[in-house]
Amino acid sequence: MRIAMVQGRADPERDGVADYVRHLTAALRDAGENVLPVPVLGPREAAERLKSLRPDIVHVQFAPSAFGFSARPGLLPDMARGLPFVTTLHEYGWWSSPRWLPGAMWRPLERARLWDRETWRFVPRSSAVLTTNAGHSRVLQERFGRTAVQVPLAPNVPDLGPADRDETRRRLGLPLDAQVVAFFGFVHPVKGLRYLIEALARLRGAGRNLHLLILGGFTSLALPEQEARVFREELTEWTQTCGVARHVTITGHLPAAEVSAALHAADIGAFPFTAGATTKSGALLSSFAHGLPTLVTAADTPDPDLVDGTSVVVAPRVRDALVLVDGLARLLDDEPLRRKVAAGGAALMAGRSWEEIAVTHRAVYSEVLRGQEQHAR
Repeated sequence: MRIAMVQGRADPERDGVADYVRHLTAALRDAGENVLPVPVLGPREAAERLKSLRPDIVHVQFAPSAFGFSARPGLLPDMARGLPFVTTLHEYGWWSSPRWLPGAMWRPLERARLWDRETWRFVPRSSAVLTTNAGHSRVLQERFGRTAVQVPLAPNVPDLGPADRDETRRRLGLPLDAQVVAFFGFVHPVKGLRYLIEALARLRGAGRNLHLLILGGFTSLALPEQEARVFREELTEWTQTCGVARHVTITGHLPAAEVSAALHAADIGAFPFTAGATTKSGALLSSFAHGLPTLVTAADTPDPDLVDGTSVVVAPRVRDALVLVDGLARLLDDEPLRRKVAAGGAALMAGRSWEEIAVTHRAVYSEVLRGQEQHAR
């Protein structure tokens, strides 16, 4: 099967959607499929490439950020008529183009399945729409009355095998005798690390031997290099202000094998996102995959898989160091709780491998092609 993978031009090391596409492409190729990348910011060049490739399926990986916050790529289905489209919604439910057009103007077009405020013609023209979480599926149902094929994410970094804990700590400069709290992922202001650093300072002030490990790069599509440099400086200054500069290790970007070893060397995972955490985060899933008991902040619409005391410990408010103190103390003081939530998080990994994700995608493609054949008869 010839699959044209329409995506943005971002570096996978700097963008979550690009990283997802890299993993998916590799898994599909391992399964014997012919995946043809079509990086695009505008529709014209992409349409010409599709015409020359003559794929069986066109699969669009949609996020506003992936296409430079331009909706023009959403014209591609009309410029490449005759090709079956499938769209995966990585970001959905918060953006529109143009931004000034009220939702009331979009709703009749969406109910008629003619136009989508975010993807323009991608969703209306797609034979199948995929999502990675229940929230995006719900928005799709509300707008179009369509049921998405929900494909859960896999960890950004899977468990790559056991690592020597003490050796890893020595290599990273972590104390051997401290309890290490690890954050993993792109380091952005919305990840809530200022509050986690403050929580660390309060717990250390109460006599806890804690160390914070921040794993991940700062520069990304969402945080360009200059802004990333400024934010890293601000975060470093904040560790000094809080009096814990010696007790916070910031690694920057690391290869997957080193991230996996570092997660094995940690004791607790922490994801204090300012919008709350959900299983849409491949970094959070990486914590689960490595068996870490994990603390998260509560999302406005709670993720049904993130149950306090079962799969995670939930801090009930965002942007609040004190609730992080309480949540971390619960984990630190209760070994049975740590074991329980670590096991609960690990159980969520069932079905979340790239091999299984590729199986689901191939089934979707086959169903779309069968529909095309039946329609042509």
